[in-house]
Amino acid sequence: MGEDTRQMKRRFFRRFWKVFLEQLNIIVHDRLSLIGACIFTAFVLMAVLAPWISPYDPTEMQTKADGRVARLEPPSSRHWLGTTNLGRDVLSQIVMGSRIALAVGILAAFLVTLIGTNIALISGYYKGKTDEFLMRFVDIVYALPLEPFVIVLVMILGPRVWNIILGISLFLWRSPARVIRSQVLSLSERPFVKAAKMAGAGDLRIIYLHIAPNVLPICFLYVAFTMGWAIMAESAVSFLGFGDPKFQSWGGILHMAFLSGAFRNAWWWAAAPGLCIMLLVLSVFLISHGYEEVVNPKLRRY
Repeated sequence: MGEDTRQMKRRFFRRFWKVFLEQLNIIVHDRLSLIGACIFTAFVLMAVLAPWISPYDPTEMQTKADGRVARLEPPSSRHWLGTTNLGRDVLSQIVMGSRIALAVGILAAFLVTLIGTNIALISGYYKGKTDEFLMRFVDIVYALPLEPFVIVLVMILGPRVWNIILGISLFLWRSPARVIRSQVLSLSERPFVKAAKMAGAGDLRIIYLHIAPNVLPICFLYVAFTMGWAIMAESAVSFLGFGDPKFQSWGGILHMAFLSGAFRNAWWWAAAPGLCIMLLVLSVFLISHGYEEVVNPKLRRY
């Protein structure tokens, strides 16, 4: 039994790696997806190298030559993106904030896709009452608004990054669950599944070895979509003042800029994080453009 399980895992991951390389090849040949991948890679490098490329401590008050605090200084050679009302360097905050944006986006996307895919596999394979119960539960989750749900969860559990990721993950799995389920319903009636049943294969083997590899392209598509939604959700929650106060985040920077009236007299303070959010979300949606050719091979141009 143990050897059989190990073999099943090896076959699944071989299929996973094959699909991943296929999608990577399509992204490279799709101009929009390649642009998105370049932008996303730039943000990843910024997050990884943040401690070394950040010009100042993001919480340190900067001073002028005369010793006064450099409050609301416009962009200059010393402070490329200006300073805040407390004299903190905006560029340093942006660089460190990239870590939170990417951490929330990547982890939430992984958890959302994992939850949604497993619910879809169970619902679509077993059908009947199991399918009815899970789909009605999906309908209930669809009725809940995202940001208020995350805010309430954060208020109960505390303003922590992990709680924000948990709130997003417990909410956004509904879309991949419903879409992937429709694919599983079709796959479960295919001859190769029926042949596996006749050969005596168990339900878990059929679900994860025969059906799951065939829905991987859609799973990767939802990883890209969910990453963008998660980044926007975290930014919105932090902008409303419910982010983790221990970390720099782009939404939190916008929150402080709004409270200080920077939208009127310190445009650089608000423009920088807003532009970063827009570019990062745009990059993942451009990457997902290439996945359309994976999900629908008729769109391929080579």
